[in-house]
Amino acid sequence: MTSSFNVHDAAGYEQLMGRWSQKLAPLFIDFAGIADGEKVLDVGCGTGSLTFALAKAVDPDEITGIDYSPVFVEAAARRNTDPRITIRQGDACALPFEDGAFDRALALLVLHFVPDAGKAVSEMRRVVRPGGIVAASVWDHLGGMPGMRMMVDTVAALNEGGCRLRDRYCFQPMMQPGEMKRTFIEQGLDAVTQTELMIRMNYRDFDDYWAPIAAGEGPLGKYMTALDEAERGRVSAAVRDAYEAGRPDGPRSFANIAWACRGVVS
Repeated sequence: MTSSFNVHDAAGYEQLMGRWSQKLAPLFIDFAGIADGEKVLDVGCGTGSLTFALAKAVDPDEITGIDYSPVFVEAAARRNTDPRITIRQGDACALPFEDGAFDRALALLVLHFVPDAGKAVSEMRRVVRPGGIVAASVWDHLGGMPGMRMMVDTVAALNEGGCRLRDRYCFQPMMQPGEMKRTFIEQGLDAVTQTELMIRMNYRDFDDYWAPIAAGEGPLGKYMTALDEAERGRVSAAVRDAYEAGRPDGPRSFANIAWACRGVVS
């Protein structure tokens, strides 16, 4: 499985997105459900935001986190001190587990970075026992992430590369209304439901917002690293202006919406 998510450094990812996935994880767990004694698979575990939240939510028997990125796998494994948790590298589109091995398979902020998201959902369904749950959540990049749209709309007004970034960013897989629900149904899941989850992303100042992007983290950072020095300076100044919005630099808060979907394995 290739991925459209660009990662260099686990700490940079934490500043860019990990801290926000930690806030989203409890809301997603409430929606997806979990019970004592279950075996749970976290697909695309990243640095462990969902994995470690699951361990705190109830008393599961086993939690397995799997991610394609060795950077994330190493970071999550280094953090882990819980004997119930196992972290390993693997492909969401070819999960290295037997059929029906888990009670639940969950994916937090992953499917929109998987080129064949339908195959990943199919694999999650395969490794969950009949009656078990498959659930996933993705950001609504088009209409539900104003802080990130602030950047992509700004750079789209500056250059052609920015326009291409916006086209990709706003229309990644599973992000359109009802798209993930349709995919779950197409992959044979029953009793499929979809909802919206909201958190706020609170930044101390522009540097808190911009530093991981400028360092090359994520799809927005990948765009930045492709620019020459002069253009990076022009983009940074324009995005700073959008962030500050005519007021002095300082704290800013953005509401952010994620789609969440769950279904039952028949």
